[in-house]
Amino acid sequence: MAMGSPPSLDALSPLDPETFAVESHAVIDFIAGYYRDVEKYPVRSEAEPGSLRKLLPEAPPENGEPVEGILEDVQRHIVPGLTHFQSPNFFAYYPFNASTAGFVGEMLCTSFNVAPFTWVASPLATELECVMMDWMCKLMGLPDRFLFSGGGGGVLHGSTCEAVVCTLAAARDRALGRLGHEGITKLVVYASDQSHSTFQKGARIVGIAPSNFRIIRTSAASSYGLTADGVRDAVEADIASGLVPLYLCATVGTTGIGAVDPVAALGELARRYGMWLHVDAAYAGSALICPEFHDYIHGAELADSVSMNPHKWFLTNMDCCCLWVASPALLTSALSITPEYLNDVSEGKTDVIDHKDWQIALTRRFRAIKLWVVLRRYGAAGIRAHIRRHVEMAKCFEQALKADERFEVVGPTRFSLVTFRLRPRYEGDHAVNALNRKLLNAVNTSGRAFMTHFVVDNKFVIRIAIGATMTGMQHIRGACELLQEKATEITTTATTTI
Repeated sequence: MAMGSPPSLDALSPLDPETFAVESHAVIDFIAGYYRDVEKYPVRSEAEPGSLRKLLPEAPPENGEPVEGILEDVQRHIVPGLTHFQSPNFFAYYPFNASTAGFVGEMLCTSFNVAPFTWVASPLATELECVMMDWMCKLMGLPDRFLFSGGGGGVLHGSTCEAVVCTLAAARDRALGRLGHEGITKLVVYASDQSHSTFQKGARIVGIAPSNFRIIRTSAASSYGLTADGVRDAVEADIASGLVPLYLCATVGTTGIGAVDPVAALGELARRYGMWLHVDAAYAGSALICPEFHDYIHGAELADSVSMNPHKWFLTNMDCCCLWVASPALLTSALSITPEYLNDVSEGKTDVIDHKDWQIALTRRFRAIKLWVVLRRYGAAGIRAHIRRHVEMAKCFEQALKADERFEVVGPTRFSLVTFRLRPRYEGDHAVNALNRKLLNAVNTSGRAFMTHFVVDNKFVIRIAIGATMTGMQHIRGACELLQEKATEITTTATTTI
């Protein structure tokens, strides 16, 4: 049957290699210029809600435009309204590292644009991921039980949030295999008041009632880490009420104040009461590649799963989260659904990894190549030096604050997070929280730095998380001077008002 000629259309040719070479060079030049100038911008965005909508057309263009014009609009409309996470004066949240090697790895990941959800979909992408997870496991000093050769294994997720949901699902299904599905109303999850909120969200997603989520109080006496006694008391009270302990979170480097939970003691409790123990080392896990921090992961041989984020402090651009499990079968039994169109009919390939069964989504990125490039380019020694440089900066910042009698450091500085506040001016000074809130706002609205806060023991505490790739000692000195300058301004105003 003859087919008629289609209407005459100009060829779009959206992946022409020559065009790609020219336009990608333009983008790289643009990015290099951005990093040269990043300190010129206010660190925290000053954009007003709805401001971009006023600048952009109400409908997309009918015809394509040259990349140069698009980049001009990115510079004009987008860049000034960003919060600049890669600024050397970004001290908020935890770092989201970028690096030249990270960009190279991200470009390769994006350029190949493969989706290694099954082995056959991209065999060597899967194999590289398995090798990278073993490399990282060894670098961090994790027990051999998390290596593929040790019966465990790992997978690269986009975020800790995904890793938490997956491990909660595995723990839930293990327990329900014993209790029956109606037993889900009895399952209880335990975390501290310092644990990341993603554990509460994850518990809800997998069907654990909010009333069965236990937030265990911590105190300055334990440096805001969980205690075995506190967990044991909560668990035994639940058992006496006919409930079933399911899952316990231990954190190495909490978000608010950098607390570290006693992994070994919590692991013993988890074993005794049949709970799944997850160790969340999203931020501080990067520091574990340095031998001097290995003690913080002592007891991990008792854990069922461990996670950390190379995209936080390991020079690996977003997104990249390592999750290790001691028993992959528990994870895959909770997450594996294989329709016929994903069955591999190839012969002789029965013992392979299908990472779709290790995560929530089917589709996934080739993140392993990004981590491989970073490790190859900088080596373990280079990344250790990167970590130690920030730890030393944090110590210097802490010492400078302690030398100023107006400030007090709240909680120990273990890694590169320092938590502090202006001291109360007198006993029972209830205005001190408001004063610290004003100080933080003054720092952030200056445009010269961006920090965040936390509340612990009813104290409003300022956090400075040191870890941006381009941060140097001059930026730490500048942050300290900025704090002292703004502290003088607001305390003078407060005194005058009184």
